[in-house]
Amino acid sequence: MSLPSPEPQQIPVVVLAGFLGSGKTTLLNHLLHRSGGSRIGAIVNDFGAIEIDAMAVAGALGDSTVSLGNGCLCCAVDASELDQYLERLAEPSLGIDVIVIEASGLAEPQELVRMVLASEHPGIVYGGLVEVVDAAEFDDTRSRHPEIDRHLALADLVVVNKLDRAADGERVLGLVRSLVDRAAVVPASYGRIDPEFLFDCRPSEERIGQLSFDDLHEHGADDHAEHLHSAYDSLSFVSREPLDPRRLMEFLDSRPEGLYRIKGYVDFGPYDVHNRYAVHAVGRFLRFYPEPWPAGGERLTQLVLIGSGIDAPALDKELAACRSDAPHADERGMWGVLRYVQNPEEDPAEAGPA
Repeated sequence: MSLPSPEPQQIPVVVLAGFLGSGKTTLLNHLLHRSGGSRIGAIVNDFGAIEIDAMAVAGALGDSTVSLGNGCLCCAVDASELDQYLERLAEPSLGIDVIVIEASGLAEPQELVRMVLASEHPGIVYGGLVEVVDAAEFDDTRSRHPEIDRHLALADLVVVNKLDRAADGERVLGLVRSLVDRAAVVPASYGRIDPEFLFDCRPSEERIGQLSFDDLHEHGADDHAEHLHSAYDSLSFVSREPLDPRRLMEFLDSRPEGLYRIKGYVDFGPYDVHNRYAVHAVGRFLRFYPEPWPAGGERLTQLVLIGSGIDAPALDKELAACRSDAPHADERGMWGVLRYVQNPEEDPAEAGPA
């Protein structure tokens, strides 16, 4: 089943951070070659401009790159200046599907995330903080840069890179996992992570934001062995019954460690008969986008969850427990959801019948 895109389509902005030598550039170049036709825009802070396209390589100049040259992005620009760069890359004629801000090795991730969240551009949405660490040099890096513990605690996804060169990779993985706050931790060598952690690998009208529901639904867990890494799990959840907003918020508020992304649409039934709610969660970031139901389409809840080390059957059971056949809405039931809607114009509980 194809799903129409929300209007307007919002481009996820991913912050890619990590200390010097951790492998950020290698990871980004890997994503370029494995993007599956998706177009990546980049704000690059510590190497020359690159064309970001399906099969591009570093070194070629293109409209989809903003190169800031030397210096630290979080010190060189303010939020309004970053908005100018994002506006350039979000230009519809470029057809960009995801924007990656590759920070310098000395950038402060918290400041970069703050600037993205402060953006007033309606065409973008925060896509998560990805922190890359060098497994072979992790102990030495922590000794020289103790602030890495704070960076890891802020991350939504941690890539433990260069495991092929680490003498005790499992110990490093365990140590990193002990330092994160619910983030997904993914092992890697040569920066090779599955790009579906970050963006949809097939641009089309059928996507749900970063992640194509159809791709994961049609090419499910059995296909994961063919991916570069099988270190992540996904769950596709479909319900013809509406979900209870309070129960869903309880589920979202307690989502487990390692659950990196949630994307899809939610039917709240009598709580809002006019709209379905696109949901976008990355790490601890959560937002809902109400939009009118497509004319003539079946009203369904359709969600995709993706993470590392998650218990997919248990999450499916928890989501199933959110179903509700209540014929009437509790006027306060949507309050928890509306906290995560930008500038809600009307309380759905007061919208009246269709």
